Amino acid sequence: MPLHLTKVAFGATSLDHLAERLRQRGAEGPVFLTTRYLPKRHEEIAGPGAGEGGSLFWIIKHTLVARSPILRFGEAEGGRVAIHIDPELVLTEGRPKRAHQGWRYLEAADAPADLGAGVVASDAIPAALLGKLSALGLL
Repeated sequence: MPLHLTKVAFGATSLDHLAERLRQRGAEGPVFLTTRYLPKRHEEIAGPGAGEGGSLFWIIKHTLVARSPILRFGEAEGGRVAIHIDPELVLTEGRPKRAHQGWRYLEAADAPADLGAGVVASDAIPAALLGKLSALGLL
């Protein structure tokens, strides 16, 4: 099973906002994030073949809400590392997650399940409501 990363969707006010931002960046060219260092466990994340790797799970308002499949790792300006991702978001079941700086590893066994095909961001339960329901033990 692949290893995943988590990252706060900094500046994104909602899932729709994040999806639109990624769509716009995808129209301009490859979508990637930069980081100072290559993850030590990058081979576990990248996977053995195309489509078999891990994903970048997005945190919005203290909830894991969606993921972007990681396509590959590469080089970026200034000696930084580029994490190339698919610009299409895959919605996941909401799961509470504390915010953090940078990225963190997420084991496949701990990753939230994908929502069914055909679900769009506006159909998903708002992240704030998911957090409250989870805190009450209702999810």
